[in-house]
Amino acid sequence: MIEALIKFFVLFFVVVEPISLVPMFAALTEGASDDYKRRMACKAVILAGLILLAFALAGGALLDTMGISLNAFRIFGGLMLFLIALDMVYVRPSGARTTTTTEVEEVKRRPDIAVFPLAFPFIAGPGALATILLVTGELARTSLLFLGMMTVVVIVLAITYLLMLLTPQVMRALGVTGGNVVSRLTGVILGALAVQFVIDGVKGSLAG
Repeated sequence: MIEALIKFFVLFFVVVEPISLVPMFAALTEGASDDYKRRMACKAVILAGLILLAFALAGGALLDTMGISLNAFRIFGGLMLFLIALDMVYVRPSGARTTTTTEVEEVKRRPDIAVFPLAFPFIAGPGALATILLVTGELARTSLLFLGMMTVVVIVLAITYLLMLLTPQVMRALGVTGGNVVSRLTGVILGALAVQFVIDGVKGSLAG
């Protein structure tokens, strides 16, 4: 169980990628007060947590209702995570986390950025939602392992919140080069895990 939780922590941390969220948060809150930054960071993390919890509890039932097997979702989820990993390795914007020009202008016009784009798609994005369902899909919602994984989600979100609060210090410490190095390393790890998801999905489908 400890090994499974550690593996999930690494996977979920890599998918959420809180370190790369720091430059985005810095750009969105440039010139804002410290109180505004704290409120937006706190609200975004709480909303992202609620989205992830809802998907963990009801995502499997939704797939069953639509007639989609968990193995099929595992294959698609693995492919999607692999594409995100490629973007991280080559340090280019990911379609799962970037916003369109129209959406960026919308962000600039309204003061509350917690729901969009922070909570979704930056924190609880498609990659994070797919990861939650892939890992918890076959677990009983009352099992100790499921509760442990939800605790891991809370820990990653707490780290994300802390990093957003420490945005100026993190930006000075990492710089552009440091951020690119971290992105490439985590991208390699995520790519390998994504391939494993696809292999498991194919095996499960063939066995079924």
